[in-house]
Amino acid sequence: MLFRKKIEPRCAYCEKGSRVGEREVTCIRHGVVSPEFCCRAFKYDPLKRVPPQPVKLKTDNLSPDNFKL
Repeated sequence: MLFRKKIEPRCAYCEKGSRVGEREVTCIRHGVVSPEFCCRAFKYDPLKRVPPQPVKLKTDNLSPDNFKL
């Protein structure tokens, strides 16, 4: 999902922006903005995007019988 064509533009993963902290991004064009902000100069940088954490497998209700062929 990192390299899909239709990506929601955000300054958090724009090549013109750099993260300053948890809730701030410095933009070359607009200065300090929120990570959700976006302008017309958005250019996607896939290396800045952090993918979501994978879902953990729930093993509470599994038994050895589930794994027998």
